[in-house]
Amino acid sequence: MSQHRSLKTSGSVGSKRSVLKRGERIKLMKARGQWQEGRLPTGLPKTKSE
Repeated sequence: MSQHRSLKTSGSVGSKRSVLKRGERIKLMKARGQWQEGRLPTGLPKTKSE
């Protein structure tokens, strides 16, 4: 069975991700001064990447 053409990647290595991983969110929030020490890393607000 072949793979559908919409699922194939066409070399989009340089594209920017719109979703940040948890560690990246925390790092960005610390840089912005929005992170409070002792806070649990669950339930983080959505953050836009720069």
